Amino acid sequence: MTYRPIPVNKKYIGAHVSAAGGLEQAPLRAQEIGATGFALFTKNQRQWFSKALTDDEINRFKAACAAAGYRPESILPHDSYLINLGHPEADGLAKSRAAFTDEMRRCELLGLDRLNFHPGSHLQKISEEESLDRIAASINLALEKTHGVTAVIENTAGQGSNLGYRFEHLRYIIDRVEDRSRVGFCIDTCHAFAAGYDLRTSAACDATFAELDEVVGLEYLRGMHLNDAMKPLGSRIDRHAPLGDGQIGLECFRYIARDPRFDGIPLILETPDESRWPEEILLLMQ
Repeated sequence: MTYRPIPVNKKYIGAHVSAAGGLEQAPLRAQEIGATGFALFTKNQRQWFSKALTDDEINRFKAACAAAGYRPESILPHDSYLINLGHPEADGLAKSRAAFTDEMRRCELLGLDRLNFHPGSHLQKISEEESLDRIAASINLALEKTHGVTAVIENTAGQGSNLGYRFEHLRYIIDRVEDRSRVGFCIDTCHAFAAGYDLRTSAACDATFAELDEVVGLEYLRGMHLNDAMKPLGSRIDRHAPLGDGQIGLECFRYIARDPRFDGIPLILETPDESRWPEEILLLMQ
C-alpha cells in the first residue's frame, strides 16, 4: 500500500473525528477539515467490547488512510472511557485489562502504532501508589499480548480520584513498564493547566515543558491534545474551550505550533465547537 509522501518534521495537526458509518469515514472526515493528522475511537467508547474487526473493515480503513496520506504516526486512537487500569477491585481490574488489551489488538490489526488512554483511578479505595502500580502492571500485560503498538498515557486534570495529573505519575508508570520502547505519553493542555501547570505565556510554556522534560522526558512524547481551558489554573476541573476562548489563551498554541520538539506527532483538537476545527487547524498551521 502506497502512502502519499509527507515531509519530514511535519506537524500532524487535526481533531478527534467521528468514525460513525465505518472506520474508513474517520480519515475522510479529517481530510474534509484540512487535517494532517487525526484521532478516533476504533469502537464505541461507551461499550466494553465490540464485535471483532472484519478483514473488509480493516482493508477499507487502511485504504482510506493511504489515499488521504495519513501515516500511523499521524493518527492517535483513543480507548474506551470505561477502562480503569488502576481499578482497586479485582473484577473491575480484570475487565479493564481485557478491554484494554482488546483495544491494543484492534490498533495492531488496523496498522496503527499507538493507543492513547487515561491512566486510571483509585476510587478512594487504595493508595495512589497502589493504583499506579496496577496501571503499570496492566500495561505490561497488554504489551505481552500485542505487537507494534505503543501504550500512550494521557495526563489528566486530576478530577476526583483520577491519576496522571502530576508529571511524576507519568514517570512512575513508565519506570515500571518492562518494554519502554512501547510506552509513551500524551499531554492535554487543558488537563495540564487544570492540574496547575501554567501555559499562559511563552515563559510559562518554557518552564512547564522544561519540567516535563526533566521529570518524564520528551523522548516519550507520542501525542498532544490541544485544548483551551474553561476553568482557572489549578482548578482540577476538566472543561475544554475553543482555542483562544479560555483561560490559557492563544500564545500557548502558537508556541506549540512553531516548536520543533512537537514535530512528527499527532497534535489533536478536542475543542467543543466542531464547526471551528478548520479555522483552528489553519491557525495552528500558520
